[in-house]
Amino acid sequence: MDNRAEVRDFLTSRRERLTPERAGMPSYGDRRRVKGLRREEVAMLAGMSTDYYTRLERGNLTGVSEAVLESLARALQFDEAERAHLFDLAGAASPSGRARGQAADASRRSSARTNVREGVRRILDSQGAPAYVANGRMDVLATNRLGRALFTDAYGDTSSGFNLARYLFLDPRSRDFYLEWDTVARDSVASLRAYAGRNPYDRGLTDLVGELTTRSEEFAGWWATHAVKFHRTSTKKIHHSVVGDLEVTGEALELPGDPGLRIVVYTVEPASPSEQALAFLASWSSRAPSEHEESTRRQ
Repeated sequence: MDNRAEVRDFLTSRRERLTPERAGMPSYGDRRRVKGLRREEVAMLAGMSTDYYTRLERGNLTGVSEAVLESLARALQFDEAERAHLFDLAGAASPSGRARGQAADASRRSSARTNVREGVRRILDSQGAPAYVANGRMDVLATNRLGRALFTDAYGDTSSGFNLARYLFLDPRSRDFYLEWDTVARDSVASLRAYAGRNPYDRGLTDLVGELTTRSEEFAGWWATHAVKFHRTSTKKIHHSVVGDLEVTGEALELPGDPGLRIVVYTVEPASPSEQALAFLASWSSRAPSEHEESTRRQ
């Protein structure tokens, strides 16, 4: 991805969303010709010259200090994810040629990982709740029996995993599965955008974004907003084709031994209709072997 274009569009979109009132600046009731703040207003809030801020907004973050980035993040009222994204973009702009090449190699190795360690699979199978392992591109690489049963439509006829973003935007069944589809879909785009800032050399992500942008107007529109979000926990209302409606809370747990991978576990409120539905799902899923058992059998 073009780092300068990413920086330019990200900073411009953040400036345009920030009104003088929200920034604590007088507007004097004048008719403004720009959305949000003017460049000189952002520069004043950040304690820098307008020329210097203009250089940053045009995409040049090379050699910018952490202090300047912090000032800019405060001026534009960034949240945690936006601040991290700004620093990721600056990091991608600054490395030497050798460091850039090393980062690219590391990113390719990480993105190429498709195998899940046996120990991690055992952790999945020990969970009494739906759980899966995914990477930053939202590739689901392994699930336990309940996870496979929960995402039975997304899996379809394959046993090799699936991509959650493709399921959301390219499979019409996802709109029945997620009762608040718009929210889930927007969050997934923001999560992918944050991942893109951390891994600008991930060819798999570039291909995925290109595919979704071409085939989904909704994805293309939300991608263009440059929204970013950390997807660590969320509550989702879903409609399962077998057990009906249930509300699950997902918790993402990073795997230090496998950088870039995380386990996502879905839990339900005790003594709730969702717990009853999950119990029924467990009974239904027990008739089929788990993904781990199938994999072991094939070996």
